[in-house]
Amino acid sequence: MKQPEMLVAESARATPRRGLVGGPDFEFFQRRYFTPAEVAQHNVPEDLWVSYLGSVYDLTPLAHKYKGDLLLKPIVEVAGQDISHWFDPKTRDIRKHVDPLTGTLRYRTPRGRFLHVPPQLPRSDWANDFGKPWWQGVHYEVGRLSTKTRNIRIINTLTSQEHALEVGAQESMWEILHRCLPFNAHAASYTWKYEGKKLNMDYTLEENGIRDEDEEFDYLNMDGTVYTPAILLYFNDDLTEL
Repeated sequence: MKQPEMLVAESARATPRRGLVGGPDFEFFQRRYFTPAEVAQHNVPEDLWVSYLGSVYDLTPLAHKYKGDLLLKPIVEVAGQDISHWFDPKTRDIRKHVDPLTGTLRYRTPRGRFLHVPPQLPRSDWANDFGKPWWQGVHYEVGRLSTKTRNIRIINTLTSQEHALEVGAQESMWEILHRCLPFNAHAASYTWKYEGKKLNMDYTLEENGIRDEDEEFDYLNMDGTVYTPAILLYFNDDLTEL
């Protein structure tokens, strides 16, 4: 049986035709990767994301459901952050320790007990009818956290406009194109090239020969931000809007 991530990847690589332009149907397109900087933008109770163990989660519905609950406070305090240190990577459960008061194995919560964590001692007001704890399952998952990001420049040769983007190293060119839509709704109406070579939109930057040279710059003690790869967009004259 195919894994969910594989199914999403295949969806991103589907190629229905819309006029002269092939590529994923962006009406149903789902991002696979988010950068830490993007997660950090969602840092308020009304828009609350966190990442842990390589995935990104939108906990906004949880925050809305338990608005005003003191047990929500530790989660709000880490909004927009990576909280992988809360979890045991082997079990994917909250880390545990031996409680000094009861001598039993309890969840470790240095910031204080939070939603769905049982109290230290039995209490009559503890309701455990919520089903699975919020950190189990994929109910709130929106994508994967980019383990490595890269900076690129997108240059529109028709308008001479240039935009700098931080993208995930694992993203396909289609996914990078999707990032461009807010400032160029006709981004799919262009041929994308690097150093004169047409890019394969199903491939990543590295697979298209746009090498990640950060380690080489570090080894040579050079500032890697001085050189940012530039991808040139050449208009195809079909005005396809995604």
